[in-house]
Parts: sequence; C-alpha cells; structure tokens
Amino acid sequence: MKKTRNRKLKSVPMCTWRYYTMIVLVCVCFVSLVGRAAYLQVINSGDLAKAGESRSVRIKGISSHRGLILDRNGVELARSVPIESVWLDPKTLLADKEVLNSKAWKGFAAALNRDEDELKQWVLQRAGKRFVWLERHLDPNIALYVKRLAINGVNLKSEYRRYYPSAEVAAHLVGFTGIDDKGLEGVEKAFDAYLTGKQGKEKVVVDLQRRVVEERGVLKEAEQGHDLQLSIDSRIQAVAYKELKKAVLSHSAKGGSIVVVDVDTGEVLAMASQPSFNPNRSDSRFPAMTRNRAIADLFEPGSTVKPLTIVSALESGKYQPESKVDTSPGRMRLNRKVVKDPRNYGVLDLGGIIKKSSNMGVSRVALSLSDQEFLDSFQKVGFGKITGLGVQGEAKGVMRPRANWSDIEKATFSFGYGFQVSSIQLAQAYSILGAEGVKRPLTLLKQSGLEQGEQVIKPRIAKNVVKMMENVVAAGGTGTKAKVDGYRVAGKTGTARKVAKTGGYGDEYVTVFAGLVPASDPKFAIVVMVDEPAGDAYYGGTVSAPVFSKVADKALDLMNVAPDANGAKTLALGGIRHD
Repeated sequence: MKKTRNRKLKSVPMCTWRYYTMIVLVCVCFVSLVGRAAYLQVINSGDLAKAGESRSVRIKGISSHRGLILDRNGVELARSVPIESVWLDPKTLLADKEVLNSKAWKGFAAALNRDEDELKQWVLQRAGKRFVWLERHLDPNIALYVKRLAINGVNLKSEYRRYYPSAEVAAHLVGFTGIDDKGLEGVEKAFDAYLTGKQGKEKVVVDLQRRVVEERGVLKEAEQGHDLQLSIDSRIQAVAYKELKKAVLSHSAKGGSIVVVDVDTGEVLAMASQPSFNPNRSDSRFPAMTRNRAIADLFEPGSTVKPLTIVSALESGKYQPESKVDTSPGRMRLNRKVVKDPRNYGVLDLGGIIKKSSNMGVSRVALSLSDQEFLDSFQKVGFGKITGLGVQGEAKGVMRPRANWSDIEKATFSFGYGFQVSSIQLAQAYSILGAEGVKRPLTLLKQSGLEQGEQVIKPRIAKNVVKMMENVVAAGGTGTKAKVDGYRVAGKTGTARKVAKTGGYGDEYVTVFAGLVPASDPKFAIVVMVDEPAGDAYYGGTVSAPVFSKVADKALDLMNVAPDANGAKTLALGGIRHD
C-alpha cells in the first residue's frame, strides 16, 4: 500500500496534436466571425440597412386641406373638418386568439352598430391582410371610445370630411364630395382640381403596431387646396330657396327651380331647386333629389318667349313699337290645327300683344317674318346652347326647327312650343334684354369688374321690349302678382302643357315667370319655374309670379338698390323710342 501511494503519476503531455487542432479550429472560427462581421458591417451594410428599414421605416402621407367654398361676401358654404376613421390589421388582430371573444371586442362591435358574429367572420375572411378599412368618418364620441378600448390591431386614422353649413339651401349648386373627399356633384366636382390640395410625404419609423416612434424628415411638403369664392349671395339664396319650397309645397307640385342673375356682370346670385337634399347626409343623396333642375331640367317655355318674337319683329325693320296687329276673330286654323286666344282682343300694338299674351298676335307676327328673321333673336340669346357655367349636368336645350316647317309649327314656336330651354338659359335671355342687348357670359364665380360682353340686340330695341313687358305687371296684365312695392317690374308669365308619355300634350303644366327688376335700370333677371302644380291654380301669374315678387323684393333690399322715383307706376308706351 505504501509503495502504491509513493508511486509518481504520469504527466499528460501538453503539446499533442489534439491541442494544436483545437487551437486551429478556434482561430478559424474567430477569423470567420470577424470576417463575417466585417462583411456585414462594411461591405453589405447598405443591403442590411435597407432590409431593416423595409420592416420599420414607412413613407407616410401628410394630409392637405380641401379649399373652402365661400359666397360673394365670404360666408362659408363648404369646409373640411377633421374626423377619425377606423381600420384593421387582421394579422395583428388575430395574433391573440381570444381577442374576438373578449369584452372589448363586444363593446367595439356594439359601438359601430355591427353584429358581433358577422364582424368576427368578416375579420377571419381577411386574416392575412395588414390593412382594411372598417368604418369611415366616425362620430367623434365613438372614435374616442374605440381609442380607449385599445384593441391591438384596431387603429384610427385622421381624415377630413366635408361639411356644408347651408345644408339644403345651396345643396344643388355647391354639390358634395365622396368618402375620399373628391367632388361628385355641383361646384365641388366642377372645380375639384382647384379645390383639392396635394398630399405631402414624410419618412417615419413605426413599431409592430404601426405606431410612429420616430420621424425621419419631410420628403415633400403638402400643398393646401385653394379657396373658391362664388358669385352666390347666401342671403338671396336663402330667400329664393325658402320661397320656391313654399310654392312647391303649397301647390303640391312635382318640383321647381329659381335663378337670380346680376344683369350688369352675368353673375349668378342664387340658384335653387326643389326637391332638395342635405349634402351632410349621404343617405339623402338620391338621384331624383340631387339633380340641379335649374340647369338640367328642360321645358317648353310658353309665353315667356313672346318678347323674343317681338324682338325679332323689331330687328327685321318690318315693325315699329306702335305697329298694329289684328288678332280678330281670336282664333285661326293652320294646317288643320287651331291657334286661339282666350277671347277676341281685336287690334293690338306690339306692347298689347305682350300684355295680353296674345297667341294670335305673336303668331301673325312670326308668320310675316322669314325663318331667319324670326329665329334671329332666339339664336342670339343662346337657346340650344349651354351657358358655359362649367357645372356638369347642364343641358343645352332643344332648338331644332325643321327646314321646311309648317305654318302651325312656326306659329306655336312663337309662343313657346316646339323647343325646350332650361331655367338658366331663360334667365340669360332676360338678362340680355335687361342689359340693353349685351350678352355677358354667365358665371358662378365672383367677378372683380364689369364684363364687357357682346352686343347681340340693338340697345333701343331691348329697352323698348323691356318697357312693353312692364304692362304685363300692370293692371289688366297677366303678371300683376309679380309687383314689387316701390319698383317698376318688367316680366312675362308662361304656362305650358307638358308632353305626355304617350305622345301629344297631357294635363300637366309647367308654370313660369321671368322678369327684370327694377325695369327702369334692370339689376336682376329672375326666372321661377314650378313643375306640375296641382289644382286649378296652374298659371304662371298665380303660381310663379308671387315667388318672383318676394325674392325680388328681398334681393333689392339686400343689394341696396334705390326705389324708383315713381314707384311701381308703369310708363306709357308713348314714351317708347324708335330705331
């Protein structure tokens, strides 16, 4: 035992091949790691940085405001307001298997007024997606509630929604935008490119929940949309809308339209239609409600174009204001059709024809003129052509007389049958008469000065016809209800049967009053059209003329137009000047 304990243990040699092999392997690994690190950090650093940024760096849009729409006095007709929309990241949302059965999810579905099971299935069908819209333009209170729920994968995005302070009053004119803030109707669509700004861009770093954790700088500044100032006076617009709506409802009419034009500038001061809609509510935007009847609806203008027949007669040189026309016996047969007056008016001068609205009188005048002489004034005032307002949906009218038309066709044409116009076209025609024969382009934009225009009717002829139209509103005329206290009014009533679907004319009517005020120096051209009034009161003088009176009275007051020295007293025709 002692010998065993005293025996020396053999020592293990240190420099064996295993040792050196291990040293070599360690060195090779170390050099490889250093080389790999050098390769990744020096040679391949750009690719790695790019790969890393692709997972966390995003290009984020910088919102731009859509421009304001203002009336001529700076009153807002449309503006953009900030609002929240909710979107989902289904992949992140479904990472937690229990989230769709949680109390928070139940509250989320209830807040959006969605069925919980249907919403769950909707999300599961989009399981692999990273971005889907769920609800646009949330109520602010609901958006705040959703934010407080803090469900991972449910996100809010700030957007802008269009708001229209005047609601129904200017709905057809201003129009509205869609969910993505693009103009769909009216001025919003016509001037969409001008109103719309350009989004900017910025680079940001986001976390796993796509929340911005770092801003890397602006790549492109946002360009805000331009403000647009219209020619509309919101005060006159409100009165026009109110009075038109009252007339349509009181007469149980199908609809109607009204246009107010500044004679001196061609600016449209008011344009309203009935029925209307609230542009702030998408659920009220039915096609029948959103159609701008003032520019889109065509109708046969009836007797409102008789003054233009008289203009053609005076322009031809064959007639003078005091020229006499025998309307006896109050009826005549043309091509087996009958043209007649309510009674035999006997011999009338041109002013008397307009005052009595004699179909016999204008028919005999028209038949005495060549086709070109007769149609001259109708063409010059722009019938059959769009006015150029620039708003989509404007109809150009129907103005296609046949080359070899019959006497009855020419006669009925002279008192407003056989062709169709819109309210805006008729307003333009009357504004030309009020501007002493000068045709100025109509516009929805506020003008800085007087538009020169084009002389299409001789000044004295235009003045003479306007004076003739004053007798329509005088005692014994057909438009006495269009009177405005303190001002002289010139105008013309029109009542036209509507074409039936089965052909010919039915029992429905379009009633119109078109006029100028004050007649002494016309400031406004106003056209009121009411479509299919019910009951026995279906004449332009009883349905449309009162609307003209109320709107004109308020417009004159708002625009500070001085009353006439002799009030509403009608001038004698003896004062009419001759060419």
